Amino acid sequence: MEDKRHIFSMLSALLDYPDQSLLDALAEIRATLPVHPAFPPATRVALIGLVDRLSMQPLMDSQEEYVETFDRGRATSLYLFEHVHGESRERGQAMVDLLAMYETKGLFLGNGELPDYLPVFLEFLAQETPAQAYRLLGEIADIIRAIAAKLAERGTPYCSAVAALLPLAGELPMSITALAAEPPPDQEIDGQALDKEWQDEPVSFLGAQAPACAPAQPIRFYEKRPTR
Repeated sequence: MEDKRHIFSMLSALLDYPDQSLLDALAEIRATLPVHPAFPPATRVALIGLVDRLSMQPLMDSQEEYVETFDRGRATSLYLFEHVHGESRERGQAMVDLLAMYETKGLFLGNGELPDYLPVFLEFLAQETPAQAYRLLGEIADIIRAIAAKLAERGTPYCSAVAALLPLAGELPMSITALAAEPPPDQEIDGQALDKEWQDEPVSFLGAQAPACAPAQPIRFYEKRPTR
């Protein structure tokens, strides 16, 4: 259980908007990756490449790269329901349902944070039983694979952190060939075209209701990204 929690929390940290707390944790994450049994060797190498990149470049550069990677079109968005509902009314109800699921586990979002943000969802999975966490992750496996494929196409090392979730979801791992590649220089991204590329089937999270008993000390997620 503790090992599983560490996996989801580590990937959540790597996929969240970079801040000083992430920089402070990178050395520990890097020390863990070479021996972590959850990841095949190629995935570990690619993840170490991402960690080293975040360690070496200035924080502001990492933040700008993060925005360019994840906020320039729906195809690479880490807001899960954007891939399912776009900006439709159904997305609002889906988020209400997901938030209620979090709160039954004593997990509360900070101001401005949305429950379908992948790093928040991963922190929720870290509080679930392993079987339930892997089952819930499996429900969004198609979304994860599509995001990872688009990130690989762009050559961003962030692809490794998304693709690392696939084996945990019971899916075949992606080819790691492009995962550690440098991003293409000065590549222009057509956000409108990306928004139209694909939409997945609705994610239901059926049967995902958590037990009524919540931990005595609730875990609170505080907003780290600029409000959208």
